[in-house]
Amino acid sequence: MGNRLYVSNLSYQTTETELQEHFQQCGTVSSVQIVLDRETNRSRGFGFITMGSDAEAQAAIDQLNGQSLDSRSLRVSEARPREERPQGPKRSFGGGGGGEKRGGFNRDRDRSGRDNRDSRGPRNFDREDERAY
Repeated sequence: MGNRLYVSNLSYQTTETELQEHFQQCGTVSSVQIVLDRETNRSRGFGFITMGSDAEAQAAIDQLNGQSLDSRSLRVSEARPREERPQGPKRSFGGGGGGEKRGGFNRDRDRSGRDNRDSRGPRNFDREDERAY
């Protein structure tokens, strides 16, 4: 068992100091982290606590799981290792565009969209004896 604990069902008003004081009754608390929403900077209702040893962490789970803090029943369990997220291609927010391109100048088409090129191939001006078509 590890000494890092996952604590959920926290009140939004619970501070890291209050959480540390609550867990110190089970042993040495190395660190406390309440996870915050990155847009509102408000608690997301869960956090992580690192205890001094595995035995202290197990004692905290046994004693504090289900106990009330700020009128909320805490859920305390061993923290699982963070799962790696797959690294996909970077997002591109550039426009796709698509569909038929219209407009602009195309010397090989007239206004109705018909091809104006000679259907017999390229013109041959190199031979004087043959007519250029």
